[in-house]
Amino acid sequence: MIKQITIITNNVLSCQQFNKKYDVVFIEGDVKKVFESVRDYVHKGHKLLTHPLMSSVKPNETPYRTVIISKKSEGNIDMESLNYIEESMHSLEKFQKCCNTPKWSQSILEDFQLIDYDVIQQALN
Repeated sequence: MIKQITIITNNVLSCQQFNKKYDVVFIEGDVKKVFESVRDYVHKGHKLLTHPLMSSVKPNETPYRTVIISKKSEGNIDMESLNYIEESMHSLEKFQKCCNTPKWSQSILEDFQLIDYDVIQQALN
């Protein structure tokens, strides 16, 4: 089991499941807020350990996103991590200009939570 990670998420399911074993930062807000938080950590020297857009679900389709970063700061900015999060933010912006995240029913929101959780769970395994 990997322990030297921090998980940043706006997904309640991911927060509930992962906070038993890992350091979890829960974001009250949308995917953009999650990406901004991840970017702030990268600026402080943390590295991305999962790609912010790692699932096949488009960033404007799901209101949930979970990203794993290094727990410890390396002290300097990892340019590869910074490029990935910046590109992810641009992709989100591009997709949202086309179509905002729909107002999904509760059952569909729960499905998106499960998808997001499962993708990260698989990455951890």
